[in-house]
Amino acid sequence: MAKEIERKFLVADESWREEIATRTRFRQGYIVSLEDRSVRVRIKGDDAATLTIKIGVGSLVRDEYEYDIPVSDAEELLTTAPGFIIEKIRYTVEHEGFVWEIDVFDGIYRGLTVAEVELAAETDQPALPKWLGPEVTGDRRYSNQYLATDDLSTELCHVIQD
Repeated sequence: MAKEIERKFLVADESWREEIATRTRFRQGYIVSLEDRSVRVRIKGDDAATLTIKIGVGSLVRDEYEYDIPVSDAEELLTTAPGFIIEKIRYTVEHEGFVWEIDVFDGIYRGLTVAEVELAAETDQPALPKWLGPEVTGDRRYSNQYLATDDLSTELCHVIQD
């Protein structure tokens, strides 16, 4: 069983851009969204897609299963997703032995920027880059699942900059 262990933060400034390792555009939606589980379809760039099942109510650790699927299937599945299609560019930045994923949102959440770090164990204590803002691990408003199923753009306007 695969486990996802991650911490999530808002981003305080743009200095992380000096260290970008990769850049990938994502489009994703949730075809199942329940309190304790979800099924997400994601298109990465133009030529790769995945179907991801996440189970668990914890904010730090959840079971996660991810499978490659044809892009054409993903495009079709996205048309069935209720709510919003999340559009974002994910950048990766390496910092003191950990890879940080910085999501810069577009569409309804244009301007929202969130950083995540995946951990090997719950006890991992990565060094926090200076460009991080407040930690939002466990704050459901910053979960992609909730961003896709609830219109939180007005509620998050204090962190969204044009």
